[in-house]
Amino acid sequence: MKTLLAAFVLAMLASPALAQDEKVVLKDGPGKDTVENACAACHSLDYIPMNSPFLDHAKWDATVKKMISAFGASIEPAEVQAIVDYLAKNYGG
Repeated sequence: MKTLLAAFVLAMLASPALAQDEKVVLKDGPGKDTVENACAACHSLDYIPMNSPFLDHAKWDATVKKMISAFGASIEPAEVQAIVDYLAKNYGG
């Protein structure tokens, strides 16, 4: 019985790790490649759909600029508008 309980607990602990192995596929559209390259360089792409209900164009713009200024994301100035436009169009709340 203890072995069964231990196996169950271990399986439950492993579940979140297995779920994280699934790759997020972003919606197709202009700017998708730029978003994937810029955003995935620092964090999982999971954050995009997860935060999308809360972010409109202005908030995506602020978020991208915060990633650059506060966290040092290496996003070229010419890429900012393409990233923001893509996120707002495809993941705007």
